[in-house]
Amino acid sequence: MATIGDGFKDIFLAGIGAMAITAEKSKELVDQLISKGELTVDQGKQINTELKHKAEDVAQTVRYDALEARMAAMTPEERAAFAAKAAEFAAKADAKAASAAEVGDASPVEAEPTPAEQPAESEPSAAPQTPGA
Repeated sequence: MATIGDGFKDIFLAGIGAMAITAEKSKELVDQLISKGELTVDQGKQINTELKHKAEDVAQTVRYDALEARMAAMTPEERAAFAAKAAEFAAKADAKAASAAEVGDASPVEAEPTPAEQPAESEPSAAPQTPGA
């Protein structure tokens, strides 16, 4: 014959069992959420890296296209002056890199803006300058 004490004992044990099952299921759910979150973070990092590379590629293509369009619109004299200025910039950059290497400076040399990135005011004049004219 079951007594009231046995009934309370059964109810108490059922409550303990319910808490144990709840804890197990909660742990499984938390583990699943963590793994999904890690997967999402990894995917986000990968997508971000891909977008960064694509943006860099597009920016470089736009710079080259803009430079090509500007050079196509120049006269042969303007192109020659432009090429001379670009060679001057390259020589300056080479000199800075050489002096930095001699000093042992590991910091990167900051690049001067390319001719396509310079403001319009710094463009070479349309006609070559002649002395006495």
